[in-house]
Amino acid sequence: MTILDKILEHKKREINQLRKSVPVRDLERKTLFESDVDSLSGSILDKRKTGIIAEFKRKSPSKGILNSISAVEEVTTGYCNGGASGLSILTDSQFFGGSSQDLLSARMKSTIPILRKDFIIDEYQVIESKSIGADAILLIAAALDKSAILNLSGLARSLGMEVLLEIHEQDELDRVNQYINIIGVNNRNLSTFEVNTEKSELLADKVSPGFIKISESGIASSQVIRKLKVIGYNGFLIGEKFMNTPDPVKAFSDFVKDLN
Repeated sequence: MTILDKILEHKKREINQLRKSVPVRDLERKTLFESDVDSLSGSILDKRKTGIIAEFKRKSPSKGILNSISAVEEVTTGYCNGGASGLSILTDSQFFGGSSQDLLSARMKSTIPILRKDFIIDEYQVIESKSIGADAILLIAAALDKSAILNLSGLARSLGMEVLLEIHEQDELDRVNQYINIIGVNNRNLSTFEVNTEKSELLADKVSPGFIKISESGIASSQVIRKLKVIGYNGFLIGEKFMNTPDPVKAFSDFVKDLN
């Protein structure tokens, strides 16, 4: 059983428990469920910003604890002020140490779009995402079949949110549909969690024109970003580079300065 298999197995049990404790009707009554959303794709293309979706992540299955001391409000506010195009908030608790409350906390301070990053496999999670203030959701092609992606992305768009479809292999591009705004090429192998940015290079020309194209995971230098921009990437999701330091905001600021 791969790490992804274990995560998805646990996620199904978690969703069943959530349904019992917080029914969908309660999610739909929350104030943020009726709130306007900001366009993540528009923010990525905004030339005044960096194109970076800066991530708040406490731990990972492959590396364990990354940062257990930094407060989500402080870090995400620093990312916003430093020129991030968007925020990615890990809300998985069991494997990444996050929570829905992390996204809520970021929402209260954020002036830029927020991507909910989790293993979304059920309509309940899409509705929950809107209720906690997400502007966009992540769907992982490796975790969902074509029909499920169509259903979940259609629901997200009906609620006003944008959808980032994460792919790892070329054949997963056949799961793209009319509701997808952004395609992310993840440089991390979800079976082994090894990272290689050559994955983004190999798939760069396979993504159809018209989609916002981002590279995810393993981006550790400004040189990598410059190289990927040349071959058509609009944005870059970066987390561990910043979070695996005592001061993620300073790490982000230093990284941005090196881009200029």
